[in-house]
Amino acid sequence: MIRTWHMIGVADVAKSSAWYMRLLDAQETHPGGTTFNQIMDNDGTVALALHWWGPTGKHGDHHWPSLSSPEHGTAWNGLLLWFLVTDFDSAWERAVAMNATIDEEPNTDNGTHLRAFVVRDPDGYYVTLNEMSAAA
Repeated sequence: MIRTWHMIGVADVAKSSAWYMRLLDAQETHPGGTTFNQIMDNDGTVALALHWWGPTGKHGDHHWPSLSSPEHGTAWNGLLLWFLVTDFDSAWERAVAMNATIDEEPNTDNGTHLRAFVVRDPDGYYVTLNEMSAAA
């Protein structure tokens, strides 16, 4: 089996963790973490990793230039976080209740022929939630 493990740089790990947990109805692996956290599905599968976006050394000894500062990259440069969800209607209701910045309301014009919507997270990343097909 091969799975991807996406990690994004964020300005505030706790704030981003809370946002993703609420949107995706998910859990976290490092409650209260300020440097790193993981958002996971109810079966324990990690859906997204969040890493503090700041100078190397302040929160550990990681030497990843792309996470050292927002100046080395932008949250919207070539990345779209795309989540397949089984609770599409509930996810849309959560996004609206969160007052998430909505870029696209639910539609089927996304290549999958299933409903999807696009919101922005606290750091400006585009986040798509796509209805999961019965065959998936």
